Amino acid sequence: TCVKISTDASIKEMIPPGCLVMLTPLIVGFFFGVETLSGVLAGSLISGVQIAISASNTGGAWDNAKKYIEAGASEHARSLGPKGSEPHKAAVIGDTIGDPLKDSSGPSLNILIKLMAVESLVFNLLPSLPHMAVFFSGSSPEE
Repeated sequence: TCVKISTDASIKEMIPPGCLVMLTPLIVGFFFGVETLSGVLAGSLISGVQIAISASNTGGAWDNAKKYIEAGASEHARSLGPKGSEPHKAAVIGDTIGDPLKDSSGPSLNILIKLMAVESLVFNLLPSLPHMAVFFSGSSPEE
């Protein structure tokens, strides 16, 4: 069916971005060290927050543009025409695009940023566990 085909295609297309997000902190932390990984995480935080805010605000604006035209509450809204007019059709298309931006794309970037940070903490601490055990036991590494 059409739903199965589109579901399979969307899952298949999500593999490369998912691998990019999952592997970047591991590779950067392993090959380039903690300082470089800190820079990558700071950059992903700054750019991710900007994109998430932009997506959420854009989606909300496009959603409200359709409501504004349909309500006809102001002189400007009435001048745009009734339902079915060209501005209303454009606003419906904007609403169709804006809802996923507002409801899924913006919030999912928040999860992505947290995932990168937690993954960096968990997996890039593994090589330093012996040193941490020595630190917490109070003995020196030479003993």
